[in-house]
This record gives sequence, C-alpha cells and structure tokens, in this order.
Amino acid sequence: MPARLYAHRGAAVELPENTVAAFERAIELGADAIETDAHLTRDGHVVLSHDESGLRMCGVDVAIAAATLEEVRAWDAGARFGGHGGQAGKAHRVPTLEEALRALPGVPFNVDAKSRHSEMVPRLLEVIARAGAEDRVLVASFDARTLRDVRARGYRGKTGLAQSEVLRLLALPRPVLALFPLRGAAAQIPYRALGLDLGTRGVVDKCHAHGLEVHYWTVNEAPLARRLLDVGADAIMTDDPRAIAPVFGRGIPST
Repeated sequence: MPARLYAHRGAAVELPENTVAAFERAIELGADAIETDAHLTRDGHVVLSHDESGLRMCGVDVAIAAATLEEVRAWDAGARFGGHGGQAGKAHRVPTLEEALRALPGVPFNVDAKSRHSEMVPRLLEVIARAGAEDRVLVASFDARTLRDVRARGYRGKTGLAQSEVLRLLALPRPVLALFPLRGAAAQIPYRALGLDLGTRGVVDKCHAHGLEVHYWTVNEAPLARRLLDVGADAIMTDDPRAIAPVFGRGIPST
C-alpha cells in the first residue's frame, strides 16, 4: 500500500486548523487523508478542535465541554489565525465530525479523541457508524483507557496506539512483545523524542514485525519527509501539505 500523506489539522499553514475549509484545501494540495482532534460539547456533540477551549483559535475563553453546539457554532475559528492572510470574519466555524465526514466523502480520517468524558467514545463511534465511515476512520488517543473503550465496544475500524502502548513497543524487546501483542493498527510517533531519533529503519522494522504501520508527525520539511519514506514510513503527518505533497509525487507547485 502506498504511503499516505495526512494533513495535520488540515492545511493548517494556510487556513484555520480543524475547519472544513482547511481539510478541503489540504486535499486540493495533494494530501490524501486528514488528521483531526475531537471534543464533546455539553449537549453531546462531537466537534473538531485540538484545544479543550475556544481561546487560542476563536478568542473565546470557554471550555468546549461547558458549551452547547449552538454556542460553539457562534465562535469564529479564524479569529486568531496566524497563517497566510486574515481569516477572521470569513465564516470559518468549528465543525462537527459528522459535517467533516460528509464534506469529504471517501477521504480517510485520523480522529484523535481528546475528551476524557465518559460519553466521548460512545458518541464518537455513533457518529462514525451513522456516517458509514468505519472503514476510513482510524481512532487515536494518547489515553490508553479511551482506546481500550473503543476496542471493547467492538469498533470495526482501525485504532492507533496510546502513549503507554507506544512506550512498550519502543522499550521492550521483540520476544517479550510477541508474548503480549499490542492491539491497534498503527504506531503514531514523532520522528524525534527525548533526544532520540525515531525515524530509523530499526524502529520501522520493529513496528512492521508486530504488524503495525508507522505514522510520523509532525513533518513540515521535504528532506525529512523523504528520509522517513526511505526508511519505510507508512504515513507522514504535516501542517503544510503544499510543501510535502511533492515528495509523494503530487500536489500544486509552489508559486
């Protein structure tokens, strides 16, 4: 299977992150998948935002968990956008996951479940199932309990590894890991952590030996992306699909 290019929060360099416009622009620029983040509103709707509040992107110092969907819809997701060109007042809104899946039919999504609310997982899986999108949504989380809940509920799609599972993968020798196999489909890891280079053939080979894909984040330089693909990366996550898509042999040339 060819390596996949994930747009990390969409074309986040060009448009406000985690908006439908940023996702659509990323696909135009040559990405073939979307990485996004999910929180739960007070009235139980799954919305896409990296942060737990609207402060950084929308200028609204209110927690998503304390707001209704109607209240979140009133926020301007471009209010504090710092990328290319002013975006405030251009109708960039915090979308629901359902809206994003509907807007990009057939596009693979990596959804990082950020909320730890007890209703987050059932609501998330309900949205994915209603959209008929289990075959194209990989559910990720740093939190092992969240992913155990996803798997225990019989989710038919793929899951990533939690942070503690990644640490087990990297720290334990292969024979020990074989005795206690990790559940999940992909190790999503930084290319460098704690001064260690994780973008190596050895790391990739170890993951592959245990049936895991390797997805590297967050890669915004073309030479680094080429190096990671050369050692066998299965996916690259980037904020700047315009810069990285040419490494995959596609995209819009820079002007």
